[in-house]
Amino acid sequence: MFDPRDPAFLADPYPVFAALRAEGPVHWHEGLGVAVAVSHEACSEVLRDRSAGRLWRDKEPASDFVAFNLLHQNSLLENEPPRHTRLRRLISAAFARGHTERLRPWVRSLSTSLVRSLASAIKADGSADLLAHVAAPLPVEVIAELLGVPAADRPRLQPWSNAIVKMYEYGLPAPLAAAAEEAASEFVDYLRSLAATRVSAPGPDLISDLVAVRDGTDRLTDDELVGTAVLLLMAGHEATVNVVGNGVLALLRHRAEWERLVADPALLPTAAEELIRFDAPLQLFERTATAPTTVAGYALAPGDKIAALLGAAARDPAVFESPDRLDVGRSPNAHLGFGAGIHYCVGAPLARVEIAAALEALVTELPGLRLASEPDRRPEFVIRGLRTLPVTT
Repeated sequence: MFDPRDPAFLADPYPVFAALRAEGPVHWHEGLGVAVAVSHEACSEVLRDRSAGRLWRDKEPASDFVAFNLLHQNSLLENEPPRHTRLRRLISAAFARGHTERLRPWVRSLSTSLVRSLASAIKADGSADLLAHVAAPLPVEVIAELLGVPAADRPRLQPWSNAIVKMYEYGLPAPLAAAAEEAASEFVDYLRSLAATRVSAPGPDLISDLVAVRDGTDRLTDDELVGTAVLLLMAGHEATVNVVGNGVLALLRHRAEWERLVADPALLPTAAEELIRFDAPLQLFERTATAPTTVAGYALAPGDKIAALLGAAARDPAVFESPDRLDVGRSPNAHLGFGAGIHYCVGAPLARVEIAAALEALVTELPGLRLASEPDRRPEFVIRGLRTLPVTT
């Protein structure tokens, strides 16, 4: 079984996943303490099975992680019906007020501006970090604009997100856990204050709509609103920065596919889906059995944990022809990158807009883009991404 801290495994986990798939669809991982599903069919079962839910268990000791636990106790992602049904109905009603289309032209303009900044840095220094100039700032700015965060406060969002998501890794050192709680506490306080101002001074942003949304007499509580906003930042930021980072690296290492996209921008929608599939930004999604059930013949008792290895599902030859080949025109593309079932990502339409806009700006403004040197990979498994992506032209 794989070691999630092994640098060789982190550099390329996909051959290990292929070997596991050849042995069977589900395996017990002693180190992680969960069963892991590695086939596309088994992972889809994990995500859709109503007997395997998202059951939040507070980070312990709970007194040390009050804010972190509050965010998850009230998160759409960490709740099951009937509360999940209620939360999703309210949140979807707020999203349905046209936010993705409202932001679409702004996202394209922002992407072009960021890529031109990258081009200027390359011209000045010979090379530059695509993550620092494009992949990292793009989703933070988009989520900030979506939520209506004032420009002066936006630099605080990325450090908060980076600190909080460390908590999802296995074997996290105590200082990083403490930093995650501190970031969560600061973010909770900030969002409470922002939401309070929107009560009396609403704007065109999602926070205003979340404050105002009603279903009869039902509305989001203050804690639910905060949990929703933080989920959007963490999921929106971490997923998009890593799809763009991992994806551009894949394109530059598969030069023919980069040139294909440069020559035919009509492939941008399918390219975005393929980058989500090819090097998944979220490798593992955990569920807990709420009743006796089976996944691909693997028996689970109530309380047993099982995880969908999304990176393994994305390379399953039973679903994807030549799964280890990058193909920007791949269609259909039944990846599970946005989840499946009732927990399918509510922000998926906006994420697709961001990824396509970033790609469009890169192939239009910098068609000769190439790697300047080997990138530096983050030493984490669950959230797969890069620290740096040095590029030149």
